Amino acid sequence: MTEYLKKYMKSINERLSGYSSREELEEIFSEHKDKIAFMQHERIVHFLVTMMFAVILTIFMAAVLFLENLMLIVLVTIIMILLGFYIKHYYFLENTVQEMYRVYDRILEERRKTAKEEEA
Repeated sequence: MTEYLKKYMKSINERLSGYSSREELEEIFSEHKDKIAFMQHERIVHFLVTMMFAVILTIFMAAVLFLENLMLIVLVTIIMILLGFYIKHYYFLENTVQEMYRVYDRILEERRKTAKEEEA
C-alpha cells in the first residue's frame, strides 16, 4: 500500500502540473475524489486494527502482571512490535490522506482558474 500511494501521489502531481484541457482536469478531479474515498476507507480499517492490537496488548500486559509467565512476556513483546509497525503504517496513511486533501484543494483552484479563463 505504501508504494502504491507514493506512486499515485507522484503521478497525480505530475498530471496536475501538465494537464492540457479542462476535460483532462475534470478526469483528474474525478479520479482523485475516488482515490480519496478508497484511502479514507483504508485509513479507517487500519485505525480499527491498530486499536484492536492496542487493546489486545493491554489485556496481555495485565495478564503478565498477574501471572508472571515467560511465554506471556514473549507474546507481549511480539504484539508490541506488531503494534509499532501498525502505528507507523497508520501514520503514513494519515499523512498521505491529508496530502491528498491538499492536492484536492489544488485541483479545485485549478478548476476555478480554467473556468475564469474560459469566461474571458
